[in-house]
Amino acid sequence: MIPRAAEPVANESIETTPVLHPPLIAAWGIWTISALFYLMGFYQRVSPSVMTDELMRAFGIGAASLGTLSAFYYYFYVAMQIPTGVLIDMLGARKLLIGGAAIATLGAITFGSTASFAMACVGRAIIGGSTAVGWVVLLKLTTHWFPARKFAMLSGLGLLFGNLGALTAQVPLRVSIQHFGWRPVVIASALAIALVGIGAMFLVRDDPSERGYLSYAPAGVQRTRLGLPELLAGFRRIFGYSNTWLIFISQGGVVGSILTFTGLWGTPYLRVRYGLQVTQAALVCSVMIACWAISSPICGALSDRIGRRKPIYVGGCLLAAAGWSGMFFIPHLPLLGFVVIGAITAVASGAVVIGFAFGKESVPVQFLGTISGTVNIGNMIGPMLLQPAIGRVLDRAWTGQMSHGVHVYSAPAYQHGFLLMIAWLVLSAILLSFTRETFCHQTI
Repeated sequence: MIPRAAEPVANESIETTPVLHPPLIAAWGIWTISALFYLMGFYQRVSPSVMTDELMRAFGIGAASLGTLSAFYYYFYVAMQIPTGVLIDMLGARKLLIGGAAIATLGAITFGSTASFAMACVGRAIIGGSTAVGWVVLLKLTTHWFPARKFAMLSGLGLLFGNLGALTAQVPLRVSIQHFGWRPVVIASALAIALVGIGAMFLVRDDPSERGYLSYAPAGVQRTRLGLPELLAGFRRIFGYSNTWLIFISQGGVVGSILTFTGLWGTPYLRVRYGLQVTQAALVCSVMIACWAISSPICGALSDRIGRRKPIYVGGCLLAAAGWSGMFFIPHLPLLGFVVIGAITAVASGAVVIGFAFGKESVPVQFLGTISGTVNIGNMIGPMLLQPAIGRVLDRAWTGQMSHGVHVYSAPAYQHGFLLMIAWLVLSAILLSFTRETFCHQTI
């Protein structure tokens, strides 16, 4: 009897099945490209703080209009967050990163080259809308290329990168403006964004499976492309969970306070209160940004380590509210005391990064992009509302004093405006106390 041919092995495809997670060098390379884009967006966000005089003089505006010009970034950044959450789940992180870099380059060129206040607002709007994809892209790629236990720590490290951009937009930016003028420096920043986009085109991939490796993403989100109706339904669904609302509102109190101060009104306030030069005032803001940057990954890692989200988050809000109150209202506070309290306040503000992990764990896992965008809206609503609101307080208190074509405001006027920051932080602490603890695990 002639023997039958051997049956083919049932799992011949096993040789092509990915069996290993991606090497660290590949994961970190992709993460770094996305983090650099987020850094560029953060730089653009706070850069007006060291060119307030130049912008007021160039466009003939006062504090309220300057606050509006700066806030145009936030208006469109916020407006793009939900579309970003939808688009990233439909198209993937890579396409959004490349497109965002291209459009941000155009916006920076527009802002740096126009003589029209209206077009300057348009340029800021384009920058804000396009860089809005940065944070969600970073979190999405982190989910796919790194283990879930690293998420909070890497979220904090991403915020550290963003704050490096904010640091660059303080003393280094001021020195560059003094040497080259604000317009050439803005155009140079546009070219830097373009380079990041080119790097993303060649290096970034949405998921390790595209390179033959195992993905770290949960099965519910691996290589998933949901349709628009499903994603919009998911957006409605995540707001059915109380944690979403409470975190959403609370984020704005922390981020809004520190970005309103270091990103716009801190430098002119320090010049009025302590008689500092612009570069010296920017250095004080840089210290605060550096402390915020360093604190963010530490807060994320500490939250992961103790297995809880609420204690550090609520405690950070309360400490930050107390810190801002001391900075502005302790009588005869010396500059050194101001810097020390400011550093402590910034460290406490690093707790805000916990909101992203907290939010992710509070909704169904397939809506990672949507919840990340939603929490980020909460972040940006803070400075979006506080920056122009404080500008309006300043203009109402303006006595008509001018210096070299620039409006001059008193220290008490700034302090009255800064009360808005403190009030929002107190509200954040109250709201967070009502959140449901996730114990650092996906609860749904």
